[in-house]
Amino acid sequence: MASKRTLDHSPCFPAPQRRKVSSCFASSSSLTQPRWSYDVFLSFRGEDTRKNFTDHLYEALVQAGIRTFRDDDELPRGREISSELLKSIEESRISIVVFSRNYASSRWCLDELVKIIECKKTLGQLVLPIFYDVCPSDVRKQTGYFGEAFGRHEKRFVDEMEKVEVRRAAVNEAANLSGWDLQNVANGHEAKFIRKIVEEVLCELKHTFLNVAMHPVGIDSRVKHVNSLLSIGSDDVRMIGIYGLDGIGKTTIAKAVYNHIYFQFEGSCFLANVRECAGQFNGLCQLQEQLLFELLGIKNLKIGSADRGMNLIKERLHSKRVLIVLDDVDQLSQLNTLVGNRDWFGPGSRIIITTRDEHLLKGLKVDERYMAEELDHEESLQLFSWHAFGKTNPLENYADLANGIVSYASGLPLALEVLGSYLSARNMVEWKSAFDKLQQIPYEKIQEKLRISFDALDDNIKDIFLDIAFFFIGMDRGYVITILNGCGFFAEIGISVLMSRCLLRISKNNKLMMHDLLRDMGREIIREKYPKEPEKRNRLWFHEDVCYVLEKNKGTEAVEGVIMTLPMLKKIQCSNKAFAGMPKLRLLRIDHVHLCGNFEHLFGELRWLYWQYCPLESLPSNFRPEKLLVLDMQFSRFKTLWMDGKVSSRQYLQVKVC
Repeated sequence: MASKRTLDHSPCFPAPQRRKVSSCFASSSSLTQPRWSYDVFLSFRGEDTRKNFTDHLYEALVQAGIRTFRDDDELPRGREISSELLKSIEESRISIVVFSRNYASSRWCLDELVKIIECKKTLGQLVLPIFYDVCPSDVRKQTGYFGEAFGRHEKRFVDEMEKVEVRRAAVNEAANLSGWDLQNVANGHEAKFIRKIVEEVLCELKHTFLNVAMHPVGIDSRVKHVNSLLSIGSDDVRMIGIYGLDGIGKTTIAKAVYNHIYFQFEGSCFLANVRECAGQFNGLCQLQEQLLFELLGIKNLKIGSADRGMNLIKERLHSKRVLIVLDDVDQLSQLNTLVGNRDWFGPGSRIIITTRDEHLLKGLKVDERYMAEELDHEESLQLFSWHAFGKTNPLENYADLANGIVSYASGLPLALEVLGSYLSARNMVEWKSAFDKLQQIPYEKIQEKLRISFDALDDNIKDIFLDIAFFFIGMDRGYVITILNGCGFFAEIGISVLMSRCLLRISKNNKLMMHDLLRDMGREIIREKYPKEPEKRNRLWFHEDVCYVLEKNKGTEAVEGVIMTLPMLKKIQCSNKAFAGMPKLRLLRIDHVHLCGNFEHLFGELRWLYWQYCPLESLPSNFRPEKLLVLDMQFSRFKTLWMDGKVSSRQYLQVKVC
């Protein structure tokens, strides 16, 4: 039996055979997991260095925690390099090529090297040459031992000269890369030489894979979509924005994309929590320092001002092909300070930005925008089940409750993970109790995350959001704008801001739509201020609270909106006295309700009355809300609008009675 590094008599085509390898890791095919099985692949000539230098180097790499592949098998005469060996080259982040005196004499070594150079070009693999007891110039120019070896190949393989030239080119390309020369680095002292190699390999590996998610359900399709927008391979500098609701998975997608492509760049950096970091003292300068350290390895850099940092980024990175991810951006100044212009970065660079605010991406004029979408029901159930049951499907007895909670979460990964973890290992009674509670009081940990976007709004837009959450979901955009403008709000810009921050969306037929958990958040914001005193809340919607306030005549000037829409309120009669204590009432929606009594001096601030299925044939003559803008009386018994036949003096009153 001869070492595979000693005899060369077989063509270089992969054979379907199993091989023994020294390795420390198993790979995963998922886009969310590292694509590398190994950190380092060692290419060496066995008869030269297997039992001395390469063995010592391998042990030092493994001791440093570096996942290293070394072929420990011996290849008999006439056998081919295995497909597994070639696959191991593809799955290694770095290839270290030990050029020794007899390296080029081995056809298998050369064919390994051809594969290594191919992976460098197609997969972005890093190749590091070591010149062990040979002159680097001899390797590059293929003189000396290397010239003699290629002379023998040319005589031996006259009919395969094209392959010989491919091997020559691979040796030349690898030898011209930055690497180590034993004589120059450590004056021949192998121990020092190996320590130096391990240190530099560790430095190259400083960009570790990011932890994506414990259970990255549904992420692969989203990663593929973003990858298609990035157009990796083109030389233009592209900026891509990922935006969406809090908890929708923007950061998870960005991490997975980063893991999948970062090896194709000269440098990469993932700046997490930009919004939070930028808000700290000297935060933007610290982010600039981190960016330059991650991309260039500049240690102990101190940037005195953001303006100076901007110049440094441009000066140092303008010719470098980099990948930068800015996670959770909420101000244009953050973007301008860190990735202001495309000419700051070298050709082929890619910048990915995650934000809750689509408007920021428009301001930066990104090349593409991707809105992170909710999980579908099947994906949602799987993610929830992983956290609740530790498996892809719910336990049989819990299936109905699990489906109900998944429907409540409406595809929001954050909610599915939080609720699944909360309910894990709890019994059926606790599950039912928790589900009942969710119908009235949203889960606090989910609300805390969603509140971040709401708290960033100004007071005018907060009121617009709350009015829509309580009264106008599913209604026509123009219809709602008329009402909100009449309430003194600036509805057009307000709705635009809510849309850009993913707190509101417009359907194809121009209806206002909102995620169920955002709607619930809005209602909880109002409820939590006065949990035991509904009459002090400015908006009332829960039927028990509404009935309590109206039946007990508990109305106060705090109340600005009331909604009574449940079928159980059918045939309920309410005295107008219930509204006498609500002088600031702007919005009133009542279905199947009969209001009786004197309407005079009531509803002075009312802008919108939505009174469907009204049992009256006309409005009382003393019902004259002078600020009313929209009167919606659809599906009512109306024969005439007012009992006395008069019309409102407000010429722009919109009336729906059909």
